[in-house]
Amino acid sequence: MKTHDFYYDLPQELIAQIPLKDRSASRLMVLDKKEQSIKHDCFKNIADYFNEGDCLVLNDTRVIPARLYGKRTDTGGAIEFLLLNKRSLDEWEVILKPGKRAKVGAEFEFGDGMLKAEVKEIVNDGNRIVKFNYDGVFEEVLDKLGEMPLPPYITHKLEDKERYQTVYSKHDGSAAAPTAGLHFTPELFDVIRKKGVKIEFATLHVGLGTFRPVKADDVRDHKMHSEFFVIDEKTANAINETKKNGGRVISVGTTANRVLETVSDENGFVTARTGWTDIFIYPGYKFKCTNALITNFHLPESTLIMLVSAFAGRDFVMQAYKTAVEEKYRFFSFGDAMFIG
Repeated sequence: MKTHDFYYDLPQELIAQIPLKDRSASRLMVLDKKEQSIKHDCFKNIADYFNEGDCLVLNDTRVIPARLYGKRTDTGGAIEFLLLNKRSLDEWEVILKPGKRAKVGAEFEFGDGMLKAEVKEIVNDGNRIVKFNYDGVFEEVLDKLGEMPLPPYITHKLEDKERYQTVYSKHDGSAAAPTAGLHFTPELFDVIRKKGVKIEFATLHVGLGTFRPVKADDVRDHKMHSEFFVIDEKTANAINETKKNGGRVISVGTTANRVLETVSDENGFVTARTGWTDIFIYPGYKFKCTNALITNFHLPESTLIMLVSAFAGRDFVMQAYKTAVEEKYRFFSFGDAMFIG
């Protein structure tokens, strides 16, 4: 299976640069796997595609201001940090730019010394493990000094940082938003609950690996990045009850989907767990837990479009993407959505 099998042509003007004023006003492409049909709707009507007894599972991670600009303490040279994963108290895996000369022991400072860092270890892909030193609460220092790490394809400045957060974001830790959830509003959740649909949450802290292109010619040679997740007893019990009663488990986004597939057994029942997942889902994978999927439109040749292709079939998904381009759907983080059932 070749990476190029997941390529499609996308005009630059279809990449959404700013979010819509109304989160739920996005367009919605509805894919019926069984009928192999495509329908066009508005996200405001998403509840029309849910049934009483279904369970909606969303990723409640929160994006942190993970980009820091500072300088080396020895030379004064400019440096950029991008926080990826929290490894332990005050220790993070980071990307440094420029980073080739940052050896173990190298020291940096940000905000006139408000925040300091020292390289402790060099790991995969040249990333560094650094230990931060500061006074007070790290999250408050980061709020003052850090910037939101918007994806590289978004070139416009975001006026309101909260628009790159879901309305239900709760647990700090992501370098990128779980974008399928950006369309939901409190009002929409009210409609969904009134229909008798359970709304549950898992957490997966999204890493920047989600934007990295697959460089291997053969999909199977790609090494997936690892991300931290939590699924608690309440969510696990709700999912298992839904399964027992014949309802559908609907994953909001590829990140929630990866958690569900990581923690489920062969019958689709899940166990509450905390850990790291590097599950790589591409065509040929047999889904165990997820019955329907809400997702945005993803980059060509990305692991995300491969996951969606595994869920709905590569040919059907690539046909849907071709239709989305022809119909001028808005693509990527601030773009339109897809429901696959």
